[in-house]
Amino acid sequence: MGVSLAETLRARIAAEGPLRLDAWMAACNAAYYGGEDPLGRDFTTAPEISQMFGEMIGGWIGDLWLRAEKPPLHIAELGPGHGSLMADALRLLGRLPGFAASAGLHMVETSLALRSIQRARLAGWAAQWHDRVDQLPDDRPLIIVANEFFDALPIRQRRAGKELHVGFDDGLFMPKWLPDEGPDAEWSEAAQAIMGHLAGRIAAQGGAMLIIDYGYGGQVIEQVPLDTLQAVHRGEKVSPFYDPGAHDLTAHVDFSALAAIAHGRGLAIHGPVAQGALLGDLGIAARAEALKMGKPLHEAGSITAALLRLTAPQQMGAIFQAMAVTAPGWPVPAGFGMGPS
Repeated sequence: MGVSLAETLRARIAAEGPLRLDAWMAACNAAYYGGEDPLGRDFTTAPEISQMFGEMIGGWIGDLWLRAEKPPLHIAELGPGHGSLMADALRLLGRLPGFAASAGLHMVETSLALRSIQRARLAGWAAQWHDRVDQLPDDRPLIIVANEFFDALPIRQRRAGKELHVGFDDGLFMPKWLPDEGPDAEWSEAAQAIMGHLAGRIAAQGGAMLIIDYGYGGQVIEQVPLDTLQAVHRGEKVSPFYDPGAHDLTAHVDFSALAAIAHGRGLAIHGPVAQGALLGDLGIAARAEALKMGKPLHEAGSITAALLRLTAPQQMGAIFQAMAVTAPGWPVPAGFGMGPS
């Protein structure tokens, strides 16, 4: 039997001292996503709630492609989960004349277990898989989808002249605040680096990126949150420092920071807008009605429940935000100040 992650981290802390929070989070999430399939066990993402979510994203991509005058392009998804979003999107996109012949498909995924599931879901398409965003091709415009991707990237936290680390005392992993100069903040160097790379690629190649995640920065807030780190196990919040590698560690996405990076690369920023507003503008209510036609009452009720879960403000509709960035000369995407064409 191999050495557990907890044993590895204990040894590392003993040798190096307390681990900075981003190092802890990176190690924990690498183990978590590298193990058994977590989707549906600890959390459920929007594409798994209903086919309507992926279909709306497919419509968003198709509308943008048509108004950009049908260029050859690459479609990429970051952290595709079970592949449900892209499978549902491609079912719609495959009906657009010329789209399949002009679009390459790329999945950025490190989990071998999830890659296997994605391959089965996308068997009809010649998809390619990549470990990192810098492996995406550079010969065509890119349209990138990142749904619940940035929230799982490692973060740092600094408060009152100290930065959060993780130590090991009395048989337990626990937070340790060590001296560090700088303003109070919660930030993700990993998110900033990925956004910087992709924004540069879109600026050079053309295209767009759609980010959907829970976070802040699009709405008026009195103070930026300084602690949004959370761990979820079987749908319940647990300590981020307990049983490393067994829980999904996430933090709220700072959309303002991502927007500033994209703006600095010369991209246009659209949003953020609430997920419910985006899906509403893309026509999800009409799609729900079409799906309910001829269905038994219990099936129609399930479709209505899924619609509400995705769009209602008290469910996913408000806490999840959507932001798009586009290359110079590209159209304003549907759902951001205009309806679908």
